[in-house]
Amino acid sequence: MVRGIAFLIGAAFAAVVAWALFWTIQGVVTDPTPKTMTGAPKSAETEFHLHPRSAGLRSDGVFGKFDKQQLQRGFQVYKEVCSNCHSLRFVAFRDLEGLGYSEGQVKAIAQGYDNIPSINPDTGEPATRKGTPADHFPMPFANDIAARAANNNAIPPDLSYITRARHGGADYVYSLITGYRPQSAAMLKEFPDIKTPKGLYSNPYFANLNIAMPPPLKTEGQVQYMDGTRPTVDQMAKDVAAFLVWTADPKLETRHTAGFAAVIFLLISSFLAFGAYRNIWRDVKH
Repeated sequence: MVRGIAFLIGAAFAAVVAWALFWTIQGVVTDPTPKTMTGAPKSAETEFHLHPRSAGLRSDGVFGKFDKQQLQRGFQVYKEVCSNCHSLRFVAFRDLEGLGYSEGQVKAIAQGYDNIPSINPDTGEPATRKGTPADHFPMPFANDIAARAANNNAIPPDLSYITRARHGGADYVYSLITGYRPQSAAMLKEFPDIKTPKGLYSNPYFANLNIAMPPPLKTEGQVQYMDGTRPTVDQMAKDVAAFLVWTADPKLETRHTAGFAAVIFLLISSFLAFGAYRNIWRDVKH
C-alpha cells in the first residue's frame, strides 16, 4: 500500500515536471526573448536590447590564438583611454611579458606609473612611488566615493575579468564601445515615456539601454598606433576587447593546446583499446 502511494506521488511529480519543461521549451522556441523565459512584462529593455555583434577575434573558437600585435594595441588603448576610469587590479606589470614585451620594456611601463600606493619610511605617512614589474596596475580613484563622484554616481567596473563576467565576453565589450546611438524612433513610438535620463547615454547593447559611461572612443586616431595600423573606432574597440580577453584568460592558448592534445590522446587510446578487444576476443563469437 505504501509503495503504491509513493509510486503515485512520484508519477504525479514527474508528470508536473515534464509538463512544465514542455511548455518552457515551447515558449522559448516560439518566442525566444528574455521576457518569455523570465516572465518579465513587455518593456523597452526586453524589446530593444540588442545581442552583441561578433568582434571576429583570432582568439575565438576552440583553436583560437592570440595576436600579440593586437594585444599590444589593445593595451595601448586601455592605457591611454580606459585606465582613466577603469582599474585592472588583478593584472601585474610583469604579466605584460605575455604580450611580447621584453623585461626592459615591462620595467619601463611600470616606472611610467608614479601613483603606486606606498608608505613613507621616515614618517609612516601614506605616499606614492614609481611602479615595479611586481606591482599591479593602480586604481584610478582613491575609493568608491571618489569613483562615484567622478562618474555620475556609478562605479566603473574593474576590467581584469570583464570578458568572463559579461555574457558575450569580447563581443559584448566590442559592441558596447561601438554601440552608442540615439534612441530609435520605433522604441520612442512604442514607449513614448522612455527617455534617456540626463547624465546617461543611450546604448542598446547595455542591459537597461542607458549607461553612465560616455563613449570612450569617439574619433579615428584617438590612439596613435606605432605599428601603422589604422586606428579607426572599430579597430580600437576590437583591439581593447582582444586585450581584455587576454587579461581574463592569459593561458587561453595553453588550454587550447592541452585540450587538443587530450582529444588526440583519447582518440588514439580508443582505437588501441578497440584493437586489443578485437584481438583478444577474435576466436569468440559475439
